[in-house]
Amino acid sequence: MVRETSPQVFLVARPALDLPAMRAYLEQVGGASWLERRLAETGGQPNPGELLVEFCGRACYRSWEPGLNPNVRRVRSDPRVYLENILSSRHGSVLEHANYTFALRDVSRVATHEIVRHRAGAAYSQESLRYVRLVDVGFRIPPSLEPLRRQCVELVERLEEFQVSAARELGIDAEGLPFHVKKEVTSALRRLAPMGLSTDLIMTMNLRTLRHVVEMRTEASAEEEMRLVFDRVAQVMVAEAPEVFQDFERAEDGSWSPRHHKV
Repeated sequence: MVRETSPQVFLVARPALDLPAMRAYLEQVGGASWLERRLAETGGQPNPGELLVEFCGRACYRSWEPGLNPNVRRVRSDPRVYLENILSSRHGSVLEHANYTFALRDVSRVATHEIVRHRAGAAYSQESLRYVRLVDVGFRIPPSLEPLRRQCVELVERLEEFQVSAARELGIDAEGLPFHVKKEVTSALRRLAPMGLSTDLIMTMNLRTLRHVVEMRTEASAEEEMRLVFDRVAQVMVAEAPEVFQDFERAEDGSWSPRHHKV
């Protein structure tokens, strides 16, 4: 039987802070008290991405404390208020310092073809079917094809059977067969695999890019699987960086819309 799949989203990496180095820098520029307040407020466990964004933003104006910059008379002390001002003023460049890496499991190659078109502020590593032989074809039947479920399953089963039998007939497992020959045959066989084949993608995006892609790929006109994947990404990021995503709201149809667009 076809291995039916459903996309999964795993947050596998987030920013890491070197607090002693940050403190050493701030002691020179006069902002060490800002860091000590943030550490006290969070019990010594600050949100790494949000603290990094605030750190980078305050460096632009030397706005750690009133008086460090004679031009700055008022300093926003609340981190949520500070980050809301970053969003509302569209000072989005500071969001680019914080990167998050996701492992996307069992997404279709239809979806990955769309995801990797987001180039600015993103990096990708995808399972290569030039090297990874297809011994089973994971597949997700989209809701619009449910009335044809039986035919879909039968078609994918035939394609899976072909992948296994063709590899056998071509002797790809023969003793001593050079790897470059296996690679060539494996690459040729992938041409007869469905685009809906489930695959894995490692995706890294900075906060600015994540905000843009979540809004774009969850709106009602976006492709169905993309909406599913980035709805899950959005839920992860709202929990992971709530102040950076404080202006996002989820509608009943699953779309995520921010008050501040194109930050």
